[in-house]
Amino acid sequence: MPGNSFGEAFRFTTWGESHGPGIGCVIDGVPPRLPLSEADIQTYLDRRRPGQSKYTTQRKEPDAVRIVSGTFEGLTTGTPIALAIDNVDQRSKDYGDIKDKFRPAHADYTYWRKYGIRDYRGGGRSSARETAMRVAAGAIARKVLGNTISIRGAMVQMGPHAIDRENWDWAQIDENPFWCPDASAAAAWAEELEGLRKAGNSVGAVIEVVGQGVPAGLGEPVYGKLDSDLARAMMTINAVKGVEIGDGFAAAAATGLDAADEMRKGDGPDAPEFLSNHAGGVLGGISSGQDIVVRFAVKPTSSILAERRTIDIHGNETEISTKGRHDPCVGIRAVPVGEAMMACVLADHLLRHRGQTGS
Repeated sequence: MPGNSFGEAFRFTTWGESHGPGIGCVIDGVPPRLPLSEADIQTYLDRRRPGQSKYTTQRKEPDAVRIVSGTFEGLTTGTPIALAIDNVDQRSKDYGDIKDKFRPAHADYTYWRKYGIRDYRGGGRSSARETAMRVAAGAIARKVLGNTISIRGAMVQMGPHAIDRENWDWAQIDENPFWCPDASAAAAWAEELEGLRKAGNSVGAVIEVVGQGVPAGLGEPVYGKLDSDLARAMMTINAVKGVEIGDGFAAAAATGLDAADEMRKGDGPDAPEFLSNHAGGVLGGISSGQDIVVRFAVKPTSSILAERRTIDIHGNETEISTKGRHDPCVGIRAVPVGEAMMACVLADHLLRHRGQTGS
């Protein structure tokens, strides 16, 4: 199975399955002499870890990461960094009744058609369990980016209910289980999600990730566009069905006058003042120095308790109800994953930029 690696100059490869003994990744391209400890990575893994509220899967995984290679005396050596996490709370018996059935809207059927074999225990390789290693890689990417670049994510819509952007407060994302910057919206979401959870149903979400302090000049104008790599990065996250940069699809309804990010003289020729940011911080595939703004849509969790119609591996019509522990809104735990993928893309482009321009 190819396609387990992401990036060029900063490149990570993940391995492992949801119900296997463990998961891990190998990261290439990290410069030497960067301070790095397991605690630096664990901070971000703890933000994604399951079982932290009743609105996420109750699987209890500590996600304790081990650095297996690539550091010496607390510093990166420039060699591949290998990370590993043990799986400790698998309940494979939850999937015994559905091992020959395809869950609707899940990867079960396509995986079976492609490989002729699949690990039905939680989805195996196609499980969102794999995203823990993306978060680990993203923690190291942040080390490459340094302290001048910050990356933050928030859930801005659950189902049809969007936040009021006038209420946006970054401090609020740590005050509710939804990573929501609007306290009023978070309260309403809690009530609705509780009803969906009890009904054995699920709901989708929209996540927004913002990169601040990104210098102008990252990206390339043709096939190595920064925004195209960001879009690909977000589309590789489980259950993501759409990505937009800046105004995204809303730009189609705008006029040229509306969409123009006008410029005025700033503090110098290298730091103009932009009067708006409809482009989401990327112009012609290259960062402008403004905030990088990416949103992605996450579909409802496919594994639900409510009974649905399907077929089995023999082509027989049947019905299915998925037991086990699942997120009623997978978008909640997608927030730190989206942050990590932006960090990895920015680190990759920063190293590629240095390699080409020397700056």
